[in-house]
Amino acid sequence: MRKKLLPPLAALAAALLLTLLAGLGALDRPDQAAADLLYQRERFSEGNIVLVGIDQRALEELGPYSQWSRDVFARAVEALNASEEDRPAVIGLDVLFTGETAPETDAALAEAAGRYGNVVTASSAKFGGDPLSDGNGDYYLDGFSPLAYDEPYEALRDVTVQGHVNAMMDGDGIIRHGLLSLTLSDGRRVPSFALAVAQKYAEAKGLPEPEPPQTDRRGFWYLPFVRLPGDYSENISIADLLDGSVPMDHFRGKIVLIGPYAAGLGDSYTTAIDHAKPMYGVEVQANAAEAILLADYPREAKDAPQLAALFALLLLAFFLFWKRHAALSTAALAVLAGGWLGLCLLMRERGLLLRVLWVPVGAAILYLGCLAVNYIQSVLETRRVTATFQRYVAPEIVRELLKTPDALKLTGKTAEIAVLFVDVRGFTSMSEVLSPTEVVAILNRYLTLISDCILKHGGTLDKFVGDAAMAFWGAPLPCDDAVLEAARAAVDMIEGSRALSDQLTAEFGRTVSFGIGIHTGEAVVGNVGSPKRMDYTAIGDTVNTAARLEANAPGGTIYISRAVADALGDRARVTSLGDSVPLKGKQAGFEVLVLEGLMK
Repeated sequence: MRKKLLPPLAALAAALLLTLLAGLGALDRPDQAAADLLYQRERFSEGNIVLVGIDQRALEELGPYSQWSRDVFARAVEALNASEEDRPAVIGLDVLFTGETAPETDAALAEAAGRYGNVVTASSAKFGGDPLSDGNGDYYLDGFSPLAYDEPYEALRDVTVQGHVNAMMDGDGIIRHGLLSLTLSDGRRVPSFALAVAQKYAEAKGLPEPEPPQTDRRGFWYLPFVRLPGDYSENISIADLLDGSVPMDHFRGKIVLIGPYAAGLGDSYTTAIDHAKPMYGVEVQANAAEAILLADYPREAKDAPQLAALFALLLLAFFLFWKRHAALSTAALAVLAGGWLGLCLLMRERGLLLRVLWVPVGAAILYLGCLAVNYIQSVLETRRVTATFQRYVAPEIVRELLKTPDALKLTGKTAEIAVLFVDVRGFTSMSEVLSPTEVVAILNRYLTLISDCILKHGGTLDKFVGDAAMAFWGAPLPCDDAVLEAARAAVDMIEGSRALSDQLTAEFGRTVSFGIGIHTGEAVVGNVGSPKRMDYTAIGDTVNTAARLEANAPGGTIYISRAVADALGDRARVTSLGDSVPLKGKQAGFEVLVLEGLMK
């Protein structure tokens, strides 16, 4: 019962842990980066926004920016509005004009901006903690409250529309959200610079007021960038505008944004659409304004339903990976991860942004975990099978078979082998007078001796049949000298049986001995039986002859055939019995020899 409950409990625990980690934000940073790659892309632009940059050339011609008077911007506004036919719909000044400077230039800028009514100016707030009431008499600290607000000087403020230009970066320092509006301590609501520009443009063009995007509780909206850094730039410098080198019809009916466009002015940011190349603040404003005009407002899906979906998919993934073949698990992972990414793209087209990495990463972790567990279990199972196999076959042969699995075919093959049969003489009569426990104890000692001798010399222990055993050399792997190894095993059995007999005589007052037969020749070796139960064995006349030799061998004697004696040559001491030992199934004249011992 416990084994049956283990997989579902493990699945629940793994899915719950990974879901909890995702919910706690463990994947937020990489997920945001992946979302940027998947969701942020260049889109069709109507070309109704033109940037006029305060660029390096303007700084070289007009001097350091800190020394510019507001007359420069007054002249720029006058130049853009000089022709009523070519006048822009909106002029956005992405520059802070806080406080009063020289009265003449301040007045000139306010007069120029107020004369045409198409200017939007920038403001900025500083944020920090501020105690707020929860309505129940308790207070909490809001870390996102405007503590200070910088707006244009009064004369300019009164004749223009203001919008805040606060660049709101995510925790990783990347701009992928905008603050649609902010509420000041005096209750005033200030739209973002981009929203103010878009609203002013719609008003000038007689279009419906742009529907603002949905925001989170703090007023943020996901900003889908339209263009890459540099794409809005047409290399129009404010110096070109002032010296009249730009045709005014280029600005006709468009949105003209004037702002810093030089690295030294410190107004550049890393954005979601390109992590490598910084984007100037005025370009960020252009992207936001165009997104509002396009009304392309993808919303980030709530985490709660996504966490529920993640938990369910991870449960499914666990059972797809648990104890499955690696190829099947890999295919399942590819389907899950690829399917989720495809769903993310589909939902993006429908205006909903899903967490990109939660499912692929969670599934990949489960995949690797299950793969590791499956591998460990496979190794343990292999070790168990190997340990079991080594009870029948020499460890050296097992290791070789594991290295070369093709050495062990499911079908039979003809091989030149040496076959040994051994039987315990006198065991039947002894078992009649001893208790079953004593009989089993004695038999196990003899069979242990037999198997140790066979495995020691690299033989394949085919089977035990009662108190007898069969072994062969030369299969499943070739043996350099199969006959010699079989003879050595037989000699060791005889020698080992003498010491064992002395022990059994002392313990039980009874003893037994071995009768052994060895023959060599061709035999069919392979798996014999049915698909559900088969044995790896050898069959044929060679096997039968070895069995006949053993059946006729007296206790403590090793009978061999002439083929075995010839293979051993002068390495063995043998005594020929001629054809005096008749073997069942063999014609007269079959020579039987006694193996007396082997040369050192």
